[in-house]
This record gives sequence, structure tokens and C-alpha cells, in this order.
Amino acid sequence: MCLCKRVAAEFIGTFWLVLGGCGAAVLACNVPGNGIGYLGVALAFGLTVLTMAFAIGHISGCHLNPAVTLGLLAAGRFKGAKDTVAYIIAQCAGGVLAATVIYIIIGAPDLANTVGSFATNGWSESLGADGLNAFGGKTFGMGSAFLIEAVLTCVFLLVIIGATDKRAPAGLAPVAIGLCLTLIHLIAIPVTNTSVNPARSTAVAVFVGSQPLSQLWLFWVAPIIGAIVAGILYKCVFEAKSCCGNSECKCDPCKCDASKCCGSSKSDASKCEIKCDASKCEIKCDASKCEVSCEDCKCDPCKCEVKCNASKCEKEDAKEDAGKEEAEN
Repeated sequence: MCLCKRVAAEFIGTFWLVLGGCGAAVLACNVPGNGIGYLGVALAFGLTVLTMAFAIGHISGCHLNPAVTLGLLAAGRFKGAKDTVAYIIAQCAGGVLAATVIYIIIGAPDLANTVGSFATNGWSESLGADGLNAFGGKTFGMGSAFLIEAVLTCVFLLVIIGATDKRAPAGLAPVAIGLCLTLIHLIAIPVTNTSVNPARSTAVAVFVGSQPLSQLWLFWVAPIIGAIVAGILYKCVFEAKSCCGNSECKCDPCKCDASKCCGSSKSDASKCEIKCDASKCEIKCDASKCEVSCEDCKCDPCKCEVKCNASKCEKEDAKEDAGKEEAEN
């Protein structure tokens, strides 16, 4: 699919993520008596990814996150510097537009220049008089923030790459990814207000001011490091090694032709992890398609086509004719 369509999908998808996730945090989290709390915000973020994965996953891959794009690039699941830059720009732009909509909805107020205001990410340098940080948790300091963002983004990418692996159960990737993001928010909201997404952090930070902006670098660096580590780890340790030992060499479960995917006549299709399964062929074997009817006309269950050896049939016919002539003589 052309890049413009994929970029548009990323723009819309990230718009929905920030509108749904940050919108829930700003508009519904602290409503007296009816606030949705940590659990509600976590579910909101998870549901935005789950719904968009079904809606645009087949168009752009539904990254919605610069760290995800770079992690998939490291894993070999995404290619091209041009595409990578375009995706990241679209994600940030979609996020900022969503934050603008939220800002207008709440009446364009003067926001407090503190982390946590307007769903911004950050860390507290120390605990308050009540023993809590800006997000109601009991952790503080840049080190804790960096560690949790890097580790959780790494796990998030491992889930994304694993759930979208061809060996994983088909059709369930959006559910696994959405639930993973929900769990990540339940863990990290009390620490950093949960980012694991540079576009999401940037979108709201630009509306608040100096303190969230001064800490924004961490919510780019830590998630990207975690994502790249996950991409390399999955590629080196968990990626399926096909017939020629190259993860780029994919065996067709119908054709089982290792020489075509490996580009080597020495390739052995028997080494393919995906075994030949004729039931997966769209075209079933039909011996009646043979032009010449003989025992040497057989169906190849891998190639899903009929292989007729007419030369052998002709030889058999010649032998039969010769036998008849001898009998007559």
C-alpha cells in the first residue's frame, strides 16, 4: 500500500490513542464520586490500541508510537528510513491534534506548569508532605522513571512482535497488545503517568510548559532504547529460522520450494520449519486435469498442480502397440 495511505492511517490512529487515553485521564479520571481512576485510564489506553489495531492494522501496521516503529525496524519487521520518518511525523502530528481537541473541550484554561497536569508525563524529584509523588505513587527520581519506561517499552515490543509473528494464533494480536498496554499503565501510572510512547508524551507536554517539556527527553530516549533492545532480542533469539537459516527466507507452505526463497539450489525444503500442508492450498489437487491419462500422471500435494510425464505415457503406449503386433504375427 502506498506510503501516503499508511501515514494517514498512523495519523488517525495516534489521534485516537491520545484522544481516548489522555482524554479519559483529563476529562474522566478525577470526577468527584464518579471518576474512572487508574483502572479506567489504563483500560482507555488499551482499548484505543485494540480498536485501532483491528481498524488500521492491515493498512499501516498500527504502530501509533515512534518507539514501536523503531523497535519494529530493529526487528526487521519494518524497512526504509523514509517510511520511518514519515510514520513518526504522522504519529506526533496526530497526537498534537488530539491534545488540541481535548484542550478546546476543557475550555482552553491556563494549565499548571507541573508534571501530571493535562495528563503529562514526568517524574517527581521528591515526595510531597503526604509521602506521595505527583501521580499518587511513592517513587521519585529520574532513575526510577527511566528504568520503568525502558523496561516496560521493551516488554511491550516483545508482545507486539511475538503476537504478530506468523507462528502466533491468527487474529488475536490486537487483543494481546491492547491488554498488554492496559497492564503497563496499571504498573506505571503511579511512577511517570505512563508514557512508553514519545508521541503521546509530546502531544500533551507542548500545552503545559517548561517542567514537562524539560523532562520530555526521557520519554523519547527510554522508550526508544527499550524498543530497540526488544527488536534486536526477538530477531536474534526468537525469530523463526527457515530453510537456509535466514529469517528473511520464507517457505511457502503450499510450494515448499526452498530454492526459490533461499536462492540456492542446495537448499533443502525438508529443513523448513513450516512443513508442506496441501490442506492450505487454495487449489486442490485434481488428477483429472492431466491431458494424458496414465499412472505417471500424479498430483503434487505441495505444488497444488498436476504433474504429467507424457513421455513415459508415450513409451508405455509404444510398448503396448509392439506387443500387439508380435501377438498378431
